[in-house]
Amino acid sequence: MSSESAGNFDILITSDKTQETRGGRIVFKLYDKNGESPKTAKNFRELSTGQHGFGYSNTTFHRIIPGGGDFTDGTGTGGRSTFEDPKSNGGMFDDENLTLKHDRAGILSMATNGPNTNRSQFFITVAPTPWLNGRHVVFGEVIEGMDVVKMIESYGSESGRPKADVRVTACGTV
Repeated sequence: MSSESAGNFDILITSDKTQETRGGRIVFKLYDKNGESPKTAKNFRELSTGQHGFGYSNTTFHRIIPGGGDFTDGTGTGGRSTFEDPKSNGGMFDDENLTLKHDRAGILSMATNGPNTNRSQFFITVAPTPWLNGRHVVFGEVIEGMDVVKMIESYGSESGRPKADVRVTACGTV
């Protein structure tokens, strides 16, 4: 594996209201070089490939704030990591780098329930979000497909409930 890796999501958006179907690909650069966020990037990469028998493929975005990753419950309360151990904290793993900033659109970051509760839920920023600095692990960025991220954002709502089915139909590494 090179010192820097990339992952991808193929997205399909289906709206019952308009009977419209849209989609595209998002490609992520993962920050697994220079000790930036190697464990978090590895977890995301392995969930993208599904090599542990579970992962992001065929999951929906459960929350879109004109601003994904709960493939176990689809509600924002579940998730799994590739570091699961029956003796550990439900597969959660510690924050490894809180110094990288949420300083622009396209930042890939872990969604958590507090310190050291990383699993599979993540978010992609659509604008700078400095209030998240020091609270969530940044582990990558969008390098292609920001137009798809913006398309996903257009199906969001103030409450977070998506206005359409937004699904990862396939994912992996590039």
